[in-house]
Amino acid sequence: MEPTSWVPEGLNVDLPSAARVYDYLLGGGHNFAGDRALADKLMRVLPARDMARLNRSYLRRAVLFLVNSGIRQFLDLGSGIPTVGNVHEIAQEQHPDSRVVYVDYEPVAVAHSEMILDGNENATVIQADMRKPDAILNAREAKRLINFDEPLGLLMVGVVQFIPDSDDPWAMVARYRDILAPGSYFALSAFTSDNAPAGMASAVEVFRNSQDPIHPRTREEIVRMFDGFELVEPGIVYTPEWRPERLEDVGANAERSNLYAGVGYRQ
Repeated sequence: MEPTSWVPEGLNVDLPSAARVYDYLLGGGHNFAGDRALADKLMRVLPARDMARLNRSYLRRAVLFLVNSGIRQFLDLGSGIPTVGNVHEIAQEQHPDSRVVYVDYEPVAVAHSEMILDGNENATVIQADMRKPDAILNAREAKRLINFDEPLGLLMVGVVQFIPDSDDPWAMVARYRDILAPGSYFALSAFTSDNAPAGMASAVEVFRNSQDPIHPRTREEIVRMFDGFELVEPGIVYTPEWRPERLEDVGANAERSNLYAGVGYRQ
């Protein structure tokens, strides 16, 4: 029986969503039969569970790096369904005064975020489309928790592959970049077809009939998203290669992560 306490009214549970597929790949329980079926197809063409796990590990390391660099406020765009190791958990464990604003347009992601953030005055979620920066930046909760005159940690982790070229993700990133105060950081990871073009082409077909078709990009196209930022070491690399805690965590085939990742600094 599908759980219903976290299902928003009117939700089309038959149309798979990227947030719920990712939740399933990470071992979460906030997904439906259609999401699991899509994920199972994905795993036949790509090492999708490893990709999800390695991306989540990158998020943790990136947030810790930002906290250790003095960042105390975060804007997490396309945050997805909360699972173990959320941004507010990582940041607030280090500094309880850290403030986090999550943004997602997927109703289950927002509903579950609201549940786990209840009572946390330093974290909130906004239901909005990241392609509409003005709506997010002017939202009451964003203004309550974020001071845009101070350095900010901007996160777009595993999400820009859902934005087609026709919506110009490069211009979207630039819009957010332009409001960042000096000393801010931008962390991004994104699907690429550089390593496994055939597998990624099959993944594109798998996602075609979902709520969130994918648009994997080349390293050069992903590097362009960091225009106006100074890349911190080690630059744009596969997710397990970005500042691993142990060399053995990288493994012999880091490219199998099929996501590039990097962190940029706003001077």
